[in-house]
Amino acid sequence: MLFGCGSHRSSRFVALALSAQVLLATLAAVAATSAQSPRNANYEIEAILDPAERLLSGRQTVTWRNTREQPTTELWFHLYWNGWRNDQSTWMREDRYRGRSDLGDDIEREDWAYLEVRSIRLPGGADLETRFAAPDDGNLADRTVLVAALPAEVAPGETIEVELEWTAKVPRTFARTGRRGDFYFVAHWFPKLGVFEGDRWNCHQYHAATEFFSDYGVYDVSLTLPSGWVVGATGREIDRRDNGDGTETHRYSQADVHAFTWTASPDYVVLERRFGVAGLPPVDVRLLIQPEHLDQAERHFHATSAALENYGKWYGAYPYGHVTVVDPAYRSGAGGMEYPTIFTCGTRLFNPVGGGRPEGVTVHEAGHQFWYGIVGNDEFNSAWLDEGLNTFSTARVMFQTYGGSAWVKRYFTPPGTGADGFLPLMFPEIREVRGISSSRLARYRRYATTDTPSQPTWRSHPQSVGNITYSKTAIWLATLENYLGWERLQPIMATFFERWKFGHPRPEDFLAVFDELAGEDLDWFFDQVFYGDLRFDYAVRSVKSSAIEPEGWFEGADGLEYREVDKEDDDAVVYRSEVVVRRVGGGRFPVEVLLVFEDGSEIRHSWDGQYRWKLFVEEGPAKLDYAEVDPDRVLLLDSNFTNNSRLREKKYRLPAAKWASKWMIWAQDLLATFASFV
Repeated sequence: MLFGCGSHRSSRFVALALSAQVLLATLAAVAATSAQSPRNANYEIEAILDPAERLLSGRQTVTWRNTREQPTTELWFHLYWNGWRNDQSTWMREDRYRGRSDLGDDIEREDWAYLEVRSIRLPGGADLETRFAAPDDGNLADRTVLVAALPAEVAPGETIEVELEWTAKVPRTFARTGRRGDFYFVAHWFPKLGVFEGDRWNCHQYHAATEFFSDYGVYDVSLTLPSGWVVGATGREIDRRDNGDGTETHRYSQADVHAFTWTASPDYVVLERRFGVAGLPPVDVRLLIQPEHLDQAERHFHATSAALENYGKWYGAYPYGHVTVVDPAYRSGAGGMEYPTIFTCGTRLFNPVGGGRPEGVTVHEAGHQFWYGIVGNDEFNSAWLDEGLNTFSTARVMFQTYGGSAWVKRYFTPPGTGADGFLPLMFPEIREVRGISSSRLARYRRYATTDTPSQPTWRSHPQSVGNITYSKTAIWLATLENYLGWERLQPIMATFFERWKFGHPRPEDFLAVFDELAGEDLDWFFDQVFYGDLRFDYAVRSVKSSAIEPEGWFEGADGLEYREVDKEDDDAVVYRSEVVVRRVGGGRFPVEVLLVFEDGSEIRHSWDGQYRWKLFVEEGPAKLDYAEVDPDRVLLLDSNFTNNSRLREKKYRLPAAKWASKWMIWAQDLLATFASFV
């Protein structure tokens, strides 16, 4: 029997269905007046967890409205968990190719997962014909896309309702969803519609380096779980019932979201706070935290509030009124992931204040409520529209709220784990002082020319996709902020957010807002950083300064006059300083060149950076000390800051003094590489 032995379990589903009709009628009345999204993909789900077998048994009704101008005779469903069905799936093949696996090479029988659809039908009708599709790579072994043929077309504006029954094996965590012991974090766990666009379904196979895309709707979900477990989920709990058999049924509802995720564990400690800032709507924050991390609870609340406040003021208000923050179990593999109205952060026993964690991951995942949750871009094709924008925004929040994070080095790595050491040592004198982290810079440097960011994300190299999507996008946005100023960039970002909240923007929609509001043509910039794969690198190639002797005939007040150097008058000496700067990389960007003299004076030149090199010449009473290209670090995309400055070559009596000077300026630039990024 699909839902287990005993008639009382089947009757429970009948009772749930009857009560659902009453509640859905109420929700429909509310929805008619308060819809913020199209609500064209709505789900009513009932699921029972068998913890002994790690099985979920489910029934669901999907109500879908065709919002496009073309009809369809099919429904395409994602079956994400079949990505971990066996080692022949596209997800597993790509995971091996990128050189890592969530579980390593030793995957046990109980680690695998599946999502098996038992039936799909129209209400009161016969089962629909189904087939598996592999639209991306033709992998016949892949089972992550299911296509159901309809007996009649669904015309534009029409609505169809289908009923599904399914069984799912809960994995030992893959891709931050699954279970460890009695800890469950369950995401993308049910048959889920793709997005109908134009005349076809956007329903990609599950890829190892991409995430998700779906339409907005209303979710009504009932979960039957062991009694006494703490539950968190998308939305608010609207009902809880003790079934008298050691289980409880938790019912959650949420409108205007494009996914439903839940977590359960007997170990969670529940803490609650209310976020309230003038000018923004209040938000009830519910924290589910592991007992051993209770001393870090206020840090989680503070970071969540920092994200809600700054994103809310910069882009637009968080609309849901509640959010659940989840601290995953130790080594559960579920940390750092975002879902509508619920997200996981991640911490450990020893996290020194000022080291950037757990604050950084909490701000980042809370920020995804805006970039991904509210602005629902296609993560299969354009993941940078949420990951890159959010990484940039996270860095601004972290710097504005906490200042630069100190460098933390961890020691004593547990054998065989491959994880960081558990004992941290913080170096407060080494701090990040700008908006993008040094780790992001390192990732960008490594993969800067691997992929063109404009290509579909799922087609990108599995080892580079995250670095291009997150790091490169965040760095070119930070460069744009330096170039335009926040007072010009912020309205552009806010307009994009307002225009596309509860929608599905494309890259061209984002770039169109720049065309509209930037006040200048930025095609030259986007052609390089988005449509191209160029590397940026500017360098000071040579610095010279020497006395010149103005001897001979020169124009004077009364005509030609003869001049010669007064060897006894130091003030009469004039120095000619020459600086050659080079564009080493292929990328072009306007930069400044700073000349600093031994008497403390400075001269700045602007260079459009178009040609491969340029000579700057100055004559004056002081020798040149050093020169620096892009001294204010406007071009954060520069892949090598260590060549941005150079000391004038000096004559030393001792070779050691010469080399000490060279190493000092090199060390200065190396530190600048890290000090200029968060």
